[in-house]
Amino acid sequence: MSFEIHVSGHVKSVVDDTLPGLVGDLVASGITAGDPTLWGPEAEEEASKRLGWVQAVSVSRPLVPEIRALRRELVSKGVTRVVLAGMGGSSLAPEVIAQTAGVPLVILDSTSPGQVLAAIDGDPESGGLEQTVLVVSSKSGSTVETDSAKRAFEAAFRDLGIDPVERIVVVTDPGSPLDESARADGYRVFNADPTVGGRYSALTAFGLVPAGLAGVAIEELLSEADATLLEVAIDSPENPALVLAAAIAGGNPRRDKLGLVADGTHIVGLPDWIEQLVAESTGKQGTGILPVVLLPVSPEVESPPADLQIVRFVDDAEHFRLFERHEGEVLVSGSLAAQFVVWEYATAIAGRMLGINPFDQPDVESAKVAARGLLDARPEPTPPAFTVDGVEVRVSDPDLAASGTVAGVLDALWARLPEDGYVSIQAYVNRLQLPQLQGLRELVAADSGRPTTFGWGPRFLHSTGQYHKGGPANGVFLQITERTDVDLEIPGRPFTFGQLIEAQAAGDASVLAQHGRPVVTLTLTDPQVEVLSLFEAAQ
Repeated sequence: MSFEIHVSGHVKSVVDDTLPGLVGDLVASGITAGDPTLWGPEAEEEASKRLGWVQAVSVSRPLVPEIRALRRELVSKGVTRVVLAGMGGSSLAPEVIAQTAGVPLVILDSTSPGQVLAAIDGDPESGGLEQTVLVVSSKSGSTVETDSAKRAFEAAFRDLGIDPVERIVVVTDPGSPLDESARADGYRVFNADPTVGGRYSALTAFGLVPAGLAGVAIEELLSEADATLLEVAIDSPENPALVLAAAIAGGNPRRDKLGLVADGTHIVGLPDWIEQLVAESTGKQGTGILPVVLLPVSPEVESPPADLQIVRFVDDAEHFRLFERHEGEVLVSGSLAAQFVVWEYATAIAGRMLGINPFDQPDVESAKVAARGLLDARPEPTPPAFTVDGVEVRVSDPDLAASGTVAGVLDALWARLPEDGYVSIQAYVNRLQLPQLQGLRELVAADSGRPTTFGWGPRFLHSTGQYHKGGPANGVFLQITERTDVDLEIPGRPFTFGQLIEAQAAGDASVLAQHGRPVVTLTLTDPQVEVLSLFEAAQ
């Protein structure tokens, strides 16, 4: 089998109780047949135009020779460095595909000016702008991050005397504003299937074009996926997608948090892709499944809280089960394409079990609107509640700042956690300069005693951002922003990248506060120095 799943302990009981209903309702064959009624009358209109991912393999196959031909053409001209500008599903799937294949692909899913400049400039190892092709991926083309990156690259190419038309490849839906403008400008355009939502688009042009141009053998990926499609289409208790859906969305009481642990698997970065798929698909109407990306040594894995279900990714689930004791966990192994297919099916089925529409994202727009409002109005920045050792502290509720210390503010934030709550850390910084910030997650999880997620901003706004606003109201939020002298104009826009990322952080904080979610924003005025005091405060 291309996908193996093993359950034990309490989760096996949940699966055994849940499977007969899923098999009897013919859910798996219904999804395969494209039945939009599976999620109820309210979701039917959306579902009727969002099930194209089931056919992605056959629809995508004709793209393969085209992508390979373009790669050969680019390489023959010495263009060997591929940069991808895209957000959410448009960047997370190709990132996993390229990392797992061991192929270099530069991902630009940030508005941090330093990160944008690094993507433009390149480095001695992978080459500079002279060797670069930019893939611009956006369903509509209206995504502000992707549009801004495209504008910055166009200007940079022209400054070097390079025609951007030779160096920019566009992936978008047919007939989208980006499709029309890109074709009018003479860019090479690949159209994706418009009946596939962004987070389900791994095996469409959005996943395949950047990965294929970077050098991944994408035809193998499609063949692996094809084999798995047969397994997930059958209404049987052996169907791995039904087993997985039952494990992550079944039970009463249901465990509504999902600990994703990569433990010795050859697949790199899969939990980040699953996080956006599951969180954005299920986190709405006050319900949802919160994915938490963990290390094998994370506090939540060492002693899992009662509301967290561990899913462990290994290279051979059967062998692992025989030689390791992981009672009560879900053990999963399989090829990357098999993982894509099974998780997409399981997430859609989980949505049906939760009684929500897994294909919309009603709360994602609110943060974008707030950011746009701040960019238009340009208000003076809110003064900090206090500043200590160079860290500016802002809070959604004055009581959070009463202690006057960073450690005290964090303790006050954890004190707002309900028994079933979670902490969300959101880092709006240049992650190439501060990769160590991700280590804060482990300290906060230990200090707060609750499952803790970590997201790079603004990337997470296109994935877990939906869950934060639409899911259960039991999160507390820690934003980390930075002051930096580095900035970059966005050609044709009245704001810079620095102003954009600032507005995105402030806009999301205001929307979370309006939803009654406690928010603390820590701004590092000298990031390299203050990141250490931040780690100390979290301990």
